[in-house]
Amino acid sequence: MNEIDTWEWFGNRTFHHSQFEPIAKLRAAKERLGLSISVCLPTREEAATIGPIIRVLRKSLLERSRLIDEIVVMDAGSSDDTKEIALAEGAMVFTEHEVLPEEGPGSGKGEGLWKSVHACRGDLICWIDADIRNIHPRFVTGILGPLLLDPSVLFVKGFYERPIRERNALRHTGGGRVTELAARPLLNLLWPHLAGFVQPLAGEYAGRREVLEQVPFYSGYGVEVGLLVDISARFGLDAMAQVDLDRRVHRNQDMQALGRMSFGILQAVFLQLAEEGRSAPGNYSTTMLQFSNRLREYHIEPREIVTMRRPPIVTVDGYRRGRAAAIAASE
Repeated sequence: MNEIDTWEWFGNRTFHHSQFEPIAKLRAAKERLGLSISVCLPTREEAATIGPIIRVLRKSLLERSRLIDEIVVMDAGSSDDTKEIALAEGAMVFTEHEVLPEEGPGSGKGEGLWKSVHACRGDLICWIDADIRNIHPRFVTGILGPLLLDPSVLFVKGFYERPIRERNALRHTGGGRVTELAARPLLNLLWPHLAGFVQPLAGEYAGRREVLEQVPFYSGYGVEVGLLVDISARFGLDAMAQVDLDRRVHRNQDMQALGRMSFGILQAVFLQLAEEGRSAPGNYSTTMLQFSNRLREYHIEPREIVTMRRPPIVTVDGYRRGRAAAIAASE
């Protein structure tokens, strides 16, 4: 795909969340189409923020406007009070290892997203990160808007300004370091038709079930890049859109955590290239060596990071049985 195609896509498929107001317009479209909507929050140790997020979404989008039908939390084994708080706020809570256990263990953000396609019941599934500190209904309504108002849109990605905390203040720009140093260069180099996505690693996105169940999910932090690549390859770039959600304030991670995130993304990229036949399959390292400086001595700290490619969930027997049962129950 050449440069002009990317520019044309950006002009035609980039929106602002305000274009999808008021919420009543979206609810009318949902009812006319006969769709159900799930909002899912993947969590790990998010006790500090999960309560306010669920409360805002429940009151504004589930109870008041009845735009969404359920709020689902997919927890990766939190040791804090994340699950208890989520239950108290009215969310349905699942733990990763309890969903499709016959498929064996996995780890990483993408594992929870893949399993949430099974746990969620909606025709549209909307994922929202659970560390947002300035939660607002626009994080959901913005990315649902194109799906509800344009049947040709199958997958929607959010983007926003990402401030970074320095000392006791927020600097307007500077967030999204892994995006700028890893994901964006890789997309421009290897999949340039996807270079028009402002925030390719954004955790706020939504899609139609019939699309999400037909593509693989990488188990770790490479899941977002993998979804962009696989959905565009299978359904075409024009089936994808992005929405400006203004500003997102969240927990900024330290540089070592960002390094591990980048390592997982690179694993997913190499696996994807091998899948596409653009590189030979290889035995890539799954151990990342990082260093700490304690008492003026450097110490090696190995971290094991394994990215696996979960298959399209529609090929999984447990998922097919669950969907068949859900459809039969609704008839």
